[in-house]
Amino acid sequence: MKGCLCIHGFTGDPWEVEPIAESLRQQKDWLVYAPTLPGHGPDEDLREVTYQHWVYMVEVAVEELIKRCEEVYVIGFSMGGLLACYIAAKYEIKKLVLLSAAAYYLNPPMLFESVKAAWHTQLTGESEPDQLVDLYRHKMTHTPMSAVLQFMTAVKKIRPYIRHVHTPTLIIQGERDALVPRKSSEYLFRTIGAEEKFIHYLKDGRHMICHGFEQDQLTQLIQDFLLGQINRKDEQDEVSCT
Repeated sequence: MKGCLCIHGFTGDPWEVEPIAESLRQQKDWLVYAPTLPGHGPDEDLREVTYQHWVYMVEVAVEELIKRCEEVYVIGFSMGGLLACYIAAKYEIKKLVLLSAAAYYLNPPMLFESVKAAWHTQLTGESEPDQLVDLYRHKMTHTPMSAVLQFMTAVKKIRPYIRHVHTPTLIIQGERDALVPRKSSEYLFRTIGAEEKFIHYLKDGRHMICHGFEQDQLTQLIQDFLLGQINRKDEQDEVSCT
């Protein structure tokens, strides 16, 4: 049996990675975990949790998968990508997938563009719904500063583990991500110690990459990578990282 741990992001919940988790559950003999990190979810209360609680939960989850499965994969979104790196550095993981992983965070140019679009919508009523606008509004008004500090601490504490990741890794990021800048994926690609590592940018992808217009392409990329169907030469031709 193959096992996969899917880790959502800061202030989020398993919905963020649900399309990927569900696609893998359709595979024969796959066990997929997508837990809710402490303090997150519909009844979230981030005031009393620390980054250690998040680390502990993903460690418990991956240890359970290792006990039950012959091979274990880890997929991490946003802050979950950093937690996934920590797991891959510490445990024997078959493959690692990082989605909009927050080794760095906040992309001011794209954030400005999204805010400008929101003002245009309010003034003219002419715009497609932008899930980022609601996301930013919620984060700015509902996230306690203590939790933000825990998130920043998690990034700082986990970064040193990245160079110890030798697991084959696929990094995917949207070029229109307004929360995580491109330098985050570039840093991860340079720093991860794995010989087999790929990076792919989705042209129209935003931060909520699993729910964007390119969801089908994203799902296919991940399945091809996990099932060993990515041709290394073809994929490396798509790398645009300095």
